[in-house]
Amino acid sequence: MTVTGIYPAHLECDVVLRNGRTLHLRPVRAEDGPLMRNFFAGLSKDAMHSRFFDLRSVDSALASAPVDVDYDDVFGLVGEISGAIIGVAHYFRSKRHPEAADVAFTIADRHHGAGIATRLLERLAEIARSRNITRFEADLLTGNQAMLDVFTLSGLEAKTASKDGVIHVTLSLEATPGFADRAAGRSQSAAAASMRPIFAPKSIAVVGASRKRGSLGAEILHNLRSGMFTGKLFAINPRAQEIDGVECFASIREIQEPVDLAIIAVPADLVEGVFDDCIEKGVAAAIVISAGFAETGEKGREMERRLVDKARSVGMRMVGPNCMGVINTDPAVRMQGTFAVTEPLRGNISMSSQSGAIGLAVLDYARSLDVGFASFISVGNKADVSGNDLIQYWAEDPASDVILLYLESFGNPRKFAQIARRVSLRKPIVAVKAGRSVAGARAAQSHTGALASSDAIVADLFRQAGIIRAGSLEEMFDVATLLSQQPLPSGRRVGIVTNAGGVGILAADACEANGLQIPHTPAALEASLREFLPPAASVGNPVDMIASATAEQYRKAVQAMLDDDSFDVVHVIYIPVLPEHAAAVGAAVKECAKHAGGKTLLATFMGAHHAPQMLSPVPAFAFPERAITALAHAVSYAEWRRRPAGTVPKFPELEGGKAREIVERKLAEGGGWLTPSAVAELLSAIGIAVPKAEEVHSDLEAMEAAMRIGCPVALKALGPALLHKTEAGGVVLNLRTESDVRDAYADLSRRLGDSMTGALVQHMVEGGVEAMIGATEQPTFGHVLAYGAGGTLVELLGDVAFRLQPLTDVDAEAMVTEVRFTRLLAGFRGGAPLDVASVREALLRLSALLTLCPEVREVDINPLKVSERGATAVDARIRVEPVEFDEPSRRVDY
Repeated sequence: MTVTGIYPAHLECDVVLRNGRTLHLRPVRAEDGPLMRNFFAGLSKDAMHSRFFDLRSVDSALASAPVDVDYDDVFGLVGEISGAIIGVAHYFRSKRHPEAADVAFTIADRHHGAGIATRLLERLAEIARSRNITRFEADLLTGNQAMLDVFTLSGLEAKTASKDGVIHVTLSLEATPGFADRAAGRSQSAAAASMRPIFAPKSIAVVGASRKRGSLGAEILHNLRSGMFTGKLFAINPRAQEIDGVECFASIREIQEPVDLAIIAVPADLVEGVFDDCIEKGVAAAIVISAGFAETGEKGREMERRLVDKARSVGMRMVGPNCMGVINTDPAVRMQGTFAVTEPLRGNISMSSQSGAIGLAVLDYARSLDVGFASFISVGNKADVSGNDLIQYWAEDPASDVILLYLESFGNPRKFAQIARRVSLRKPIVAVKAGRSVAGARAAQSHTGALASSDAIVADLFRQAGIIRAGSLEEMFDVATLLSQQPLPSGRRVGIVTNAGGVGILAADACEANGLQIPHTPAALEASLREFLPPAASVGNPVDMIASATAEQYRKAVQAMLDDDSFDVVHVIYIPVLPEHAAAVGAAVKECAKHAGGKTLLATFMGAHHAPQMLSPVPAFAFPERAITALAHAVSYAEWRRRPAGTVPKFPELEGGKAREIVERKLAEGGGWLTPSAVAELLSAIGIAVPKAEEVHSDLEAMEAAMRIGCPVALKALGPALLHKTEAGGVVLNLRTESDVRDAYADLSRRLGDSMTGALVQHMVEGGVEAMIGATEQPTFGHVLAYGAGGTLVELLGDVAFRLQPLTDVDAEAMVTEVRFTRLLAGFRGGAPLDVASVREALLRLSALLTLCPEVREVDINPLKVSERGATAVDARIRVEPVEFDEPSRRVDY
């Protein structure tokens, strides 16, 4: 529901521009008069003419771009940097056509070309859609090509008509795939630009540099020096003129040359003053190594908030606080901007770690595996720069082929899922998410809410976005090693070549346990293998060449399996009977990799020293189970990439106006759980079938309702305390006569007492199988949809799939497919197949409701009776609440 006249603080956000600067977007406020006057007074005559045609005065401009708006029929949006307004946009709803609005934009002259108008358009269109406006109208002078480009290149459907030197533009606000793709592309380019001063600075100032080795500032400066950073390097220490051969300054303000990046390693209470110096100097980005912020309590959180506010006010990006820094191994940069002792190897993997301690261990572990990095970053508290920024930067970084994430929390999970899904189609993302316990699950009054533990949602969020979730850091690097060195598997068929039968069996067992296939060796291949293998060898799959196998036999056998169309992947296992033979076998396997024909080749070299170095680019593992686990992840990821992207379907017959009316009616009462009749009305409006039902308050009313509905019926007790009616004994089924209904009402009333305020008489839906669908607004992830077994089994079995809102048709299909319970619907053990498609459609219609009415906080449809002819919501509960925000958002909104 739109509350007019009340400032919508929740619509404030920060966006990244194409030049990498951040812009603060917020609704206009009544007290903005002086700021707006300064803004219009600073415009050139040409800019005033382009925006206001014949209007010339600032007063006329202020009248046409008001600060006093109702945030519904008239909405104003401003963009700020350093507290000054540099862009303004308004829409004005048409009185004759309420679904349309006139729109106008004005951008400060010196900020043209940064994409500000496009960002304002994207945001204003989103706001207008939420207020049931479906199109914008605008009049432009024919010479205003820049604004015309903003409209026509936005991805929204634009129609133009010219007359008498004026171009009339009609812009549909429907969020088409083209608009989403272009907006995502703009966001990615902007995020990448904002990260460049962090990963590829031309100059760095180390604040807190010291001659005392072992201190953080001293180690960072030393690492930058010894790593031969290619840019300018400055040290900041008021008590020195030179440190480690680097010129030293008392303050960053004293440096006469531009500074792209400040790495800050001073006590927490001094960081804010350093930030002020950086802002005055015009530093593009800062890495705050210092600890003592949000991780320490409320005082630290407030200090951290002030840093973010200062950084965002001028468009500066910040890594940390409480982090270990950034590494870029690109020879053109050579930046070892951390206090880590380990010097990473050059490679094609980029990683973000939320934990500095984990980061230190990871760098050391990767070095031992001979795994190199393109770049590495420790993000610490993620007060500003988060995984969303980094994924988009690495998406555009040609040196980064595989992205690794160690996560402890999410910044903006909904955006994370959208960004990761887009990037995963081009580059694999492997993540370890700490905090898997159910302790973080919120208390809920519905089955859906109780099931939506944080870890369960994370697992399905990753699956939805195509992210490979590793169970440990070791597993993450196993997967990364495979993906960074080999092509993606084209299928699940694995051929195994070994010199030890027992290990081959272990590998085959691991394959089957992970859903991989071990096809039998074709007869022609068997015959070919017997030509050069000893008689005692087994030429089935696994191919056991016995312990005496030579390097040449390995080369021939592996190549023969790679050349055979029966296998998508070949796994080579070698146990060094004589250690001195390992190098020759490794060389033979490497030779096969040159002629693999695009197939995936991996190896297990048990007990062989320096196997990774010997075999590269064939990934080498110490044990077959680790190799197969990594392979299974790669296979699933490859299958995800081959799947269609999916679309969010539209339901033209959906009664959106009626749905909004029902929700707003409850919001006007303060929100809460809808009455059963309102639930039925709302579900019917979005196209989910509900049985006939009437609410009654006496045994006589119950009997009369049964007569109108027609027996058999079910009787369900109602009351604020009866949240789960079945558990309370408040449901009586299959009442065949009106007198049965009367007696059942009297019995329920006697047993439940004052907790029962009435009952629902409902047509009995017989037959079918009980499923459950629902949605809950989870504090971290926003709206989450769920599907699983229905009735009382749902929480007992925990056989549930989750997805973030909004659902695509592919998401709905995946949810239904991955829940084991669905086999009952599909005709388990000769049973009649039920209408599974109706479950998918119900999920998609529920998703459409959440898009239309985001105030719907919780939905529990349990059971959803699925029959051969469709699905019916037999019992449902829906809670709506107004959107409340304590403070403006300081997130970066892509």
